[in-house]
Parts: sequence; structure tokens; C-alpha cells
Amino acid sequence: MTDIKSKVQGINASITPKNIKSVIGETNNIYEAINVLATRARQLSVEVKEELHHKLGEFAVTSDTIEEIHENKEQIEISKFYERMPNPAVIATEEFLNDELEFRYRDTEVKDSDTEA
Repeated sequence: MTDIKSKVQGINASITPKNIKSVIGETNNIYEAINVLATRARQLSVEVKEELHHKLGEFAVTSDTIEEIHENKEQIEISKFYERMPNPAVIATEEFLNDELEFRYRDTEVKDSDTEA
């Protein structure tokens, strides 16, 4: 798993309007392009969630009393970083527009394997 920090370094966290023709790209269909973006955004969301839980899990303290609350500055900084991070959909869109995403169609894979047999 690549570090999410390196992925989001140059990405603006705010949403900016995009030209529809540039988003369509190789797919030549806006609905297919949006499906690719949504699938990648879901993947990124899962990666970010796992990474955050792993990092915050290092700070987990098991205690029997609820009254004891420990405030850890490093834990707070990690949480703030993930809160300021761009939305996974924004990251996926930037990857798609920069031709960093590779996608394929499942139907063509099935048809290709059927014709070879």
C-alpha cells in the first residue's frame, strides 16, 4: 500500500470545476468515466480508513475506567491531517485526469477468454 501522504501532496483540497470533455477521456462516455472515478474513490476511502485506524491503533490505551482521558498531541495531529486531506473523489479525479489510473472492462475479458477456448 502506498503512503497516502505522498499521493495528496500536490492536490488542492477544495473542489474545482472540471471540463466534462477532459473528464470523459479515454472512455468516450461520461457514465463510464464517473463509474471509474467512483470505484477508485471507494478504493481510496478504504485505504485511508485502514491507514488511519492503523495509525490511531498505536495510541490505543486499554483502561477499565471511563474517567481517565489521555490527550496525546501526536494523535491529535494525525487526526487533523486526515481531516484536512482532500476527499477521495477529488483524489480519484486528479489521478484520472493525470492518466494515473488503469482500468479495463470485465465484459471484454470474459469475451476474450471465451473466443480463445
